[in-house]
Amino acid sequence: MNLNKVFVLGNLTRDPERKALPSGQTVVNFSVASNRFFLDQNKQRQQETEFHNITAYGKPAEIIAQYLKKGSLVLIEGRLRTRNWQDQAGVKHYRTEIITERLQLGPKAGSGSGYAEQPYKPSEAPSKSASGRPARSIKEEEIPVIEENESFNGFIEKDTGEIDVKDIPF
Repeated sequence: MNLNKVFVLGNLTRDPERKALPSGQTVVNFSVASNRFFLDQNKQRQQETEFHNITAYGKPAEIIAQYLKKGSLVLIEGRLRTRNWQDQAGVKHYRTEIITERLQLGPKAGSGSGYAEQPYKPSEAPSKSASGRPARSIKEEEIPVIEENESFNGFIEKDTGEIDVKDIPF
């Protein structure tokens, strides 16, 4: 059995770059910075920042393009993918990125209560998407939000009870 799963909580380092595939599907690319704090050998607090390349397709891409900008907090669940290509000089390049499978938006900057200071109204959605197809409105309850003081148990399915030994398949 193999597993390729990544969780990243951080801030966007640039505005998402939105494109459309030939099929009309939306794709966005952006990067997220995540910080790690630790004590060094001298008990001094240190900070280490890691930068992650993120790609999203379809509905998650549309939500990201509409609601996130540089500095926004986001929790991304996805998988790692490494692409490689050869440039004109014959040098091989590699790029490792996270392909978004699920996401949660953080609170809007300057807002203490949640993401949307003004509720999203589906009637305000544009009538056509970038590809010229009719735009699908996104209802407010479909937009995932991370509250400032919320634990991340809401992101992962809640425990339904204790495990019964009879339920273990081996």
